Amino acid sequence: MSRIDELIAELCPDGVEFKELGEVITSLRTGLNPRQNFTLNPSGAENYYVTVRELGGFDVRVSGKTDRVDDVGLALIQNRSKLQAGDVLFSGTGTIGRTAFVAEKPDNWNIKEGVYAITPDPKAIHAKFLIYLFHTSTIRCQILAQADGSTVASIGMAILKKIRIPVPPLEVQREVVKILDTFTKLEAELEAELEARQRQYKYYRDALLGFDDRENIRWATLGEIGNFVRGSGIQKSDFTESGVGCIHYGQIHTHYGTWANESKSFISPDFAARLRKARTGDLVIATTSEDDEAVAKAVAWLGDENVAVSTDAYIFQHSLNPKYVSYFFQTELFQSQKKPHITGTKVRRISGESMAKIRMPVPPLDEQERIVAILDKFDTLVNDLSSGLPAELKARRQQYAHYRDRLLSFREAA
Repeated sequence: MSRIDELIAELCPDGVEFKELGEVITSLRTGLNPRQNFTLNPSGAENYYVTVRELGGFDVRVSGKTDRVDDVGLALIQNRSKLQAGDVLFSGTGTIGRTAFVAEKPDNWNIKEGVYAITPDPKAIHAKFLIYLFHTSTIRCQILAQADGSTVASIGMAILKKIRIPVPPLEVQREVVKILDTFTKLEAELEAELEARQRQYKYYRDALLGFDDRENIRWATLGEIGNFVRGSGIQKSDFTESGVGCIHYGQIHTHYGTWANESKSFISPDFAARLRKARTGDLVIATTSEDDEAVAKAVAWLGDENVAVSTDAYIFQHSLNPKYVSYFFQTELFQSQKKPHITGTKVRRISGESMAKIRMPVPPLDEQERIVAILDKFDTLVNDLSSGLPAELKARRQQYAHYRDRLLSFREAA
C-alpha cells in the first residue's frame, strides 16, 4: 500500500468530497484588454504583458516575443488583476486550460484579459494540486464541455467556478504534489537536454555549412546552381484518399522536416497531370508565412515518384546533394541573406527571383555527403519523433499523464 493509499484509508475511508471550484478559492479575476485601456508595445516599454502564450504549466515564460507595456499600462493591469504570490493562472480564452503558478508577486509583468488569476483557499486546496487537477483528462473534458464561442473558444469565470473537482484532505494533496513534482522535474530535465542538443545541432550545422571565402570552396548563387519553378494551384479540398502524391505549402510548415520520401496527401491522377511536380532530389520550398523565420522553409523530396506542389511553394531543381541544400536553407547564413528579400505585411513572402540571388558554398559532392552524414545524426537525435530525444520525451509525457490521471482519480464520497 502506498503512502497515498494509507492516508486515504485513514483520513477519508468513505471516499473524497467533490466541490465546485468556487467553494475552494477566495478570488477569481482577470487582466485588461490593451485595445481599450493602454498602448501595447510602446517605445521603451520594459514591462511584460502576459498572454496564454507565456503560461508554461507552472512557469510564466517571458521572452523576446512577449508583448510589453509601459509603467502606466502595468499599473492599470495590476489594479485590475491584483496578482499575489500563490495565485494560479488559468487561460480562459483561446487555448483553454494553460496554467502557471505565481511564486512571487510580480513587479514587471501582469496578465491579459482572458487569463484568470485564481487565489486558492489555503485551508481547502493546495495551489499546485489545483494546477495538476486542471491538467487531468477528466477535469479538462469537463472544462472544455462548458466552453463556448464560435471564433475564439472561452469559458467564463462564473462557469469555471461551477466546475466540480475532488478535494481530498490537505495531507493527501501534499503527498500527490510531492510525487507529481518529481515527474515534472524529470520531464523538465529531458526538455532541457533536448533544448541543449538543439542549440548544439544549430551550432554545428552553421559551422559545417559556413565556409568562408578563405577556404578553397566554390561559391555560387542559387540561380546559378539551379532553377526555381513555381507550384500549381492545389487546395485542401482537392485531396483524395489515394492517387498521386502532393505537397501543400502549409504542410511544409506543419508536417515535413529536412527531407521526405512519402507525401502526406494525394490528389487524383487526372488533376495531377495538369500540375507542376518535384522530381526526386528537388527541394520544395514554402514561400509564404506569417513570420519571417518560416518563410522559405524547405524539404528535400526523396520519393521514388514525382510529387505535385501547390501554389505559394517553389520547386528548386538542382544537381547537388538534396539534403545538403535543404540543410543550407536552415542555416543562419541563408536566413540572413533572405531577410532583405521578404515582402508583405501580415502575410510575408519571398519570390523565386529573390531566392535565386542568395549565395551558398558548393563543395565537392563527397564533402556534401560527409556533411550530410554528420547532420543526419543530429537531426534524428533532436527532431525524429520515432527515435531520439523527441521520442523519449513523448513517451515520458504519456507515462506521466497516465500516472497523473491515476493519482488524481478519487472515489467520490456518498
